[in-house]
Amino acid sequence: MTNPASYSHTFILDKAHFNECYSQSVKHDQSLKAYFKAIILCVFGMLLILFSDVNPYAAWFVFCLGILEAVSIYYRQPWWVMRQLLGKSAKGEVTLTIDDKGIATESFYIKSMVLWENVSVIKKTSLGWVITHDHGNNYISDSCLSTQAKSLFEEKQAVLNRKF
Repeated sequence: MTNPASYSHTFILDKAHFNECYSQSVKHDQSLKAYFKAIILCVFGMLLILFSDVNPYAAWFVFCLGILEAVSIYYRQPWWVMRQLLGKSAKGEVTLTIDDKGIATESFYIKSMVLWENVSVIKKTSLGWVITHDHGNNYISDSCLSTQAKSLFEEKQAVLNRKF
């Protein structure tokens, strides 16, 4: 086993990085089931507008809330990316370090470490890796990894598959 003692790479949190993170790690549901709440709100709002003596402003508010819900589902990825770009860490430099202990990320605002023993699933995507651990998920792009780091992820993935 030729694990690197420590692999380190620095990258910038930009729009392309955030788009890749979202597209590779979030399952985007565009089915009718995803719009169920929006449809119910719109139908209920229309029924209030047409057949009720409720204040018309309240009825239109419920109807518009349904429209807003549908728009938020349709534009979920751009909305998420925009929120990330408005955050204080956007366009910041991040240092990713992978070693025998785990995966460490460090920037001006945050310093975090995911230990290998806390990792429960390592999933390969078309452009990178989704790491599932005790506190959530992390996405690491292949563009940030050397061939040694990729092989380390493959080894760790094989070990986890044998465990479960």
